[in-house]
Amino acid sequence: MKKSTKLLVILAAGAVLAGLATLLFPPAPRVPPETEFLLLDGKKLTLASLRGRPVLVNFWATTCAPCVEELPDLIRLYREWQPRGFELVAVAMPYDPPIRVQEFVKQHAIPYPVALDVQGKVTSAFGGVPYIPAAFLIGPNGITELNTTSRLDIDKVRRMISRHLKEPGS
Repeated sequence: MKKSTKLLVILAAGAVLAGLATLLFPPAPRVPPETEFLLLDGKKLTLASLRGRPVLVNFWATTCAPCVEELPDLIRLYREWQPRGFELVAVAMPYDPPIRVQEFVKQHAIPYPVALDVQGKVTSAFGGVPYIPAAFLIGPNGITELNTTSRLDIDKVRRMISRHLKEPGS
């Protein structure tokens, strides 16, 4: 066998082993960067201030049909579990005009905090968010437990969040 052929075989075998290692030993969950959200009401909220409870960071836009379709599920989830320690922060995409976001939030009576990301800092902090809807479920320990770019599997998200909630009345 030629030297160049042996090298290609070794490289190919290495690539296969690296892929197999990733399947068997997935990388540790990504810890989101410290992020500051500028909310519609002008207040600021940080991930650090939410540490100790499960947080769903949801990236969306007023013109995104799947984002609008999942809105009732998110509202129910928030209303049901926010009293038990759950938090949800919606982040409007940088291209969504703030006035449109404000009107949309008012029209749909969105009860959870909504952040504007006009400069794209939050979007960048979460890896650029190339597709929406996108959601990141961050556990009470600050580690990302779910990173998805599609309409949420709300039953799966409920199961994941429920593990971290306080019992009613506690």
